[in-house]
Amino acid sequence: MMSIFKKIALSAVVAAIGTLAAVAPAGAQIRVEVAGVGSNQIPIAIAAFTDEALTPQQVTSIIRDDLNRSGYFKIIDTNVVLNENAAVNFGEWKAKGADALVVGSVQSLADGRFDVRYKLLDTLKTSTLSGFSVSAPPANIRLTAHRIADDIYEKLTGVRGVFSTRISYVTKAGSEYRLEIADADGEGVKVALRSSEPIISPSWSPDGTKVAYVSFESRKPVIWVQNLVTGERTIIANFKGSNSAPAWSADGSKLAVALSRDGQTQIFTVNPDGSNLQKLTSSSGIDTEPQFSADGQSIYFLSDRSGGPQIYRIGTGGGEAKRVTFSGNYNITPRISPDGKTLAYISRREGKFQLYVMDLASGQEQRLSDTTKDESPSFSPNGRYIMYATESGRRGSLAVVSVDGKVKQKLTVQAGDIREPTWGPFMK
Repeated sequence: MMSIFKKIALSAVVAAIGTLAAVAPAGAQIRVEVAGVGSNQIPIAIAAFTDEALTPQQVTSIIRDDLNRSGYFKIIDTNVVLNENAAVNFGEWKAKGADALVVGSVQSLADGRFDVRYKLLDTLKTSTLSGFSVSAPPANIRLTAHRIADDIYEKLTGVRGVFSTRISYVTKAGSEYRLEIADADGEGVKVALRSSEPIISPSWSPDGTKVAYVSFESRKPVIWVQNLVTGERTIIANFKGSNSAPAWSADGSKLAVALSRDGQTQIFTVNPDGSNLQKLTSSSGIDTEPQFSADGQSIYFLSDRSGGPQIYRIGTGGGEAKRVTFSGNYNITPRISPDGKTLAYISRREGKFQLYVMDLASGQEQRLSDTTKDESPSFSPNGRYIMYATESGRRGSLAVVSVDGKVKQKLTVQAGDIREPTWGPFMK
């Protein structure tokens, strides 16, 4: 397991990431395995949409996979086709055990797009809960299905769905490193950057249009921001020494970074165009891995100022840093939930590097992973899940766990490793 302090040194970073095996070409499918279920599963039936065979992918199959993967739904088998205007025998569906029923249709339009219509029905109250129609080009059918699944998830759980969000991560094929972007289910992989040198620490902008990361293409760690729409890249920090660990503020106006320009690595803030650099910490130890709080008023970071790696918090205007983690002598990689109430981090205990969460109000901890080489946690934008990197059979893989620890997923690429995951924001 590579500590975050080792990431500061070029030699250690190259050595650590250099252990990644070659991965399948971009676009290769990520295999998802699901274990466990939520405490309360909602029984739901999903009828086949009328004429959905016209589309490149089956809409209902994607919806079904999304809901099943979440762990919060029990899918009731159905072999019927029902459009959104069909007469529904609610008693029949209640008898099958379904509390909700999804129906819909697909129509081919003259301009090559598809009109996808969907309706969510409450079989207990015999009423319509939701529904909408979307005209989408063939390339956006998966996104349309994900958005339908998001709507179903939100209407039935009260929490916004994340199926239409994206993730990013780093892979390596031969001597090539790739920063890849994919749908939350691992499909639709696109390469944002290719390099012959390591890429680490990707971080999404709050609007989902940019990613900040550290690239070693100049044979030293330099922080870049890349526009995912235009591909334009901007250097944010290229000072003497190490430039590392970029993290966005919730409003996108600032980046917190770790720089060793003055000798010891400390925390700074900087504008997204590289201007207005301000130093935040001045300790005798190593301060790194900054993360803005949800309200933007403070920054959580990693420091060894107490003799070992622990997590601290400091106001964005500076001042005295306060220690946050006390259990265990090695706690790294702080990540804050979107609501600001939960801290996720990696803790080494009994030789195992595992994912923990802490309720910041009570200080109560919970271990969420049962693997032993975990790193790089990242909250989903709805705060219900955490994605992190781990190892499976000596290969890097991604894992997702619900914040209550009951639903677990493993994402792997055949014949390859994945590292440095980060979950993107809700799309506007």
